[in-house]
Amino acid sequence: METEVQRSVSLRLNRRGDRNNQFQQNKGVLFSPEKLSQDYPMKAVWKRGFIRLVLVGGIVWMLLILAVLLFHIWSCQTSFAFFSAICKRESKVFFMLDNMGLVPKPQHRCPIPLASDPDKVVIPQGRTPDKLVQNLSYVMEDKKDRSQSPQLFGGHQSWLQREKSFRLKAAMKVHCGFMRNGGAEMNPIDINYVKKCRFVVASGIFDGYDTPHEPSDISACSKKLFCFLMVVDEISLDFIKKNVTVKEDDDGGLWVGIWRLVLLKHPPYDEPRRNGKVPKILTHRLFPEAQYSIWIDGKMELLVDPLLILERYLWRGKHTFAIAQHKHHHSIYEEADAIKRRKRYARPLIDLHMKIYSYEGMKPWSPKKGTLSDVPEGAIIVREHTALNNLFSCLWFNEVNLFTPRDQLSFGYVVYRLREWVKSLDEFKTNKTGLKESRGGLGLWTPYPGNLDSVILPPVSRTSKAG
Repeated sequence: METEVQRSVSLRLNRRGDRNNQFQQNKGVLFSPEKLSQDYPMKAVWKRGFIRLVLVGGIVWMLLILAVLLFHIWSCQTSFAFFSAICKRESKVFFMLDNMGLVPKPQHRCPIPLASDPDKVVIPQGRTPDKLVQNLSYVMEDKKDRSQSPQLFGGHQSWLQREKSFRLKAAMKVHCGFMRNGGAEMNPIDINYVKKCRFVVASGIFDGYDTPHEPSDISACSKKLFCFLMVVDEISLDFIKKNVTVKEDDDGGLWVGIWRLVLLKHPPYDEPRRNGKVPKILTHRLFPEAQYSIWIDGKMELLVDPLLILERYLWRGKHTFAIAQHKHHHSIYEEADAIKRRKRYARPLIDLHMKIYSYEGMKPWSPKKGTLSDVPEGAIIVREHTALNNLFSCLWFNEVNLFTPRDQLSFGYVVYRLREWVKSLDEFKTNKTGLKESRGGLGLWTPYPGNLDSVILPPVSRTSKAG
């Protein structure tokens, strides 16, 4: 019995000894220099392979991004609507690239190199001499004709009178709005106030679409020198009173911040857009004592001292009129095409307007014309009220009064002359659409003394994605 026990114990000890010896042998082999020397080259190979894989993956990723960007640029220029839709700002691709910082931010297209201190601006003495037109007067009342409708703000200008108004003479008398009993009357209080205004910043709000925007960075000198005049109709005045604080001075004048509200009673036109052209183009008629004026659209906010604007755009270069060129279009026919496609005005009337201009010799813009553009950006107009500039404003307004209220189309035509949404037009003539105006655009309904059926409008090439 004892012998069996001893055998079992000895066998167990032998087994344990064998296991320990085996473990020691394996341990010695695992950490031997020979084993390490064999595994090291393999680890180095794996390490170099991993680095190469990362580099190749990065290069492939960069090439993929470059391919997407190149495709995006190509799609912006292609005529395929599906691909060109990627260029739209609301597209996911554009949003993704913008978040990655890969979409360049457009710079201000017209940086203004202004003087730094309004107090150091030297204001010219006197006025710019009138050389071509020395005496300008205005037609205040048309000769009575039974066939004519009641007195209109723009008058009943005949085609012959229109033609003669483009012939420059030393003394001229032209239609220029503000016919007697034609509407757009100012309050006597406002008339007396604007008599003292030699420097004017003017703006306008019609049909109650907005409230005045307070100008920024106006110097104390400009606050004393300039009259800030906001021309409004009665609808807009009521809207402004309901939405912002309107103060009344001792003389009965109405103020919103720095803006003096000037009320035009009895709007001269049925269409608010055409009413807005009165203070914009005929600033010299509303404020006859003004020598300099800066017009800004009512939707805009003045961020620069007006004295610096006059110095930069008029006095520094000895100019008398400054207006920005359109950022997309150069030809009036291109602008007319964009207006029709965007449904900003009735297509047949735009076509008729352009046919008249084409019949009268207005060619599409080209660099050979010697002008930067035929189409202005009329949101800001800077001018000295010389006789020639006043005549230009009158002729510009007469075109807006006779034809469509899209003043970008008429501006280039007046420069040229002074330099030597429905299916058919019949639908307008019956006035079923309600788009035929009773007090404006009369030139679109008066028989034109020329054969417009033979006029073919010049082809338009769309040079801008904006249309």
